[in-house]
Amino acid sequence: MAELNLDGIGMTSRRTRERLIQRLMDQGISNFHVLDIICNTPRHIFLDEALAHRAYEDSALPIGYNQTLSQPYIVARMTEALLSLGPRKKVLEIGTGSGYQTAILAQLIDQVFSVERIEPLQELARSRLKLLGLRNAFLKHADGTLGWPEKGPFDGIISTAAPRVVPQDLLNQLAPNGMLVIPVGMGDVQQLQMITRDGDSDSFTTAVLEEVRFVPLVSGTMS
Repeated sequence: MAELNLDGIGMTSRRTRERLIQRLMDQGISNFHVLDIICNTPRHIFLDEALAHRAYEDSALPIGYNQTLSQPYIVARMTEALLSLGPRKKVLEIGTGSGYQTAILAQLIDQVFSVERIEPLQELARSRLKLLGLRNAFLKHADGTLGWPEKGPFDGIISTAAPRVVPQDLLNQLAPNGMLVIPVGMGDVQQLQMITRDGDSDSFTTAVLEEVRFVPLVSGTMS
């Protein structure tokens, strides 16, 4: 891992990254802090070497175990939505995956707690985050549908996999005025929802952002 080129060359170069940022802006991403972090985060190190040349395409890419590295637009959209009502200090991520979304969050938020059910993916993610010097991301091998209750409550939760319905455990772990950004639904297309806790009450306000395609949120763990 230490031999990886963080700056990138050719199809992973700075110029290629800047073209991706322009595409994200053209699609409506307007939070310049989010765009700057995406531009400066080496997405190619979160992929197998054979796919690294495709890292700055605006597309989802396979990372093994029937999981994907999310499309940059979706990473930007979900991150921007999470921050849309103001800064978040403590965020829970459901589905560490490659660690890419974790890395983006860790550069924008004080503390990121990330849960992954597939242990080999999490170990790879851990090594990548270490390589980038991101020490404010804390990882746990566990069932993401349960969240991470002992570390809650969280003022933000983001899920990179889609449940059939929103898990009550995640709603319970939202702090007052906390926000959950999550794809919801079964089948090929889901709704990307932004769910905000109304103060410290047990009521929530839901806004549907757009249609998305995510892998399903599965309970249980895999070593």
